[in-house]
Amino acid sequence: MSPESHNLRVATYNVHKCRGLDRRVRPDRIVEVLREIDADIVALQEVVSVGSGPRAENQSAFIAEELGLHFRFGSNRPLDGGAYGNVLLSRFPMRAARNYSVSVSGREPRGCLRADIELNESTVLHVFNVHLGTAFLERRAQGKMLVGPEILTSDDFEGPRILLGDFNEWTRGLTSRLLTRHLTKADLREDTRWGRTYPGVLPLLDLDHVYHDAALEIEEFRPHRSRTALVASDHLPLVANFRLELPSDSWTSSACSSAAPRTTGTTLLSEEVSA
Repeated sequence: MSPESHNLRVATYNVHKCRGLDRRVRPDRIVEVLREIDADIVALQEVVSVGSGPRAENQSAFIAEELGLHFRFGSNRPLDGGAYGNVLLSRFPMRAARNYSVSVSGREPRGCLRADIELNESTVLHVFNVHLGTAFLERRAQGKMLVGPEILTSDDFEGPRILLGDFNEWTRGLTSRLLTRHLTKADLREDTRWGRTYPGVLPLLDLDHVYHDAALEIEEFRPHRSRTALVASDHLPLVANFRLELPSDSWTSSACSSAAPRTTGTTLLSEEVSA
């Protein structure tokens, strides 16, 4: 069967523990922003998941349940009686997931969460969600980890790759240079101000990035600005629309019908990926 081109929308969003500019912790606002974006795959950073107590305190499960999406949560460290880390959400089934440690001694624990997302019977998209450190030397070490054979350049990957998240890097540092040797950085405009996402109300820095394999043709790339997005977190979401060729008889864009059922805090560990 000849291949056909299909659209795929991905987004990355540092949700700041779902704490908005008004200092209120409201995961429901993050849900509202993600509904506005309507992405097929979403990478979230700075998510807190508490397995007991009010449903909304389990932020990873709450957001996934409200949107009806599959999810995996990668815990990087304990926080507030629960876990703190990154989340991947998907309309499509996830075959497998792994949380890699990219921690540097003496700095806050950091992770890179990978999920293998089944676009059809023969195509798996490898998505990596990362939140790098705030120190220059820390990011240099983390960039080398990312492009090593344990993570991005593993021989085990057969499908296309997307790496996205909060890189805490707004200049072309070593991490950016290393990554662009292996992947293409999403950028459709010469004006670099277009990609600025932090701080959300008056963006001055482009901390959030999307890198992708050449098999994914980018068509649109922009921050998402809405009234809710401006207050829901200190970052703006970053959205990329891609085209990807897949066999015409097996595209599973209707996979959202098999999205993960509503879960509770007692089953969170089945969706948590350890480093």
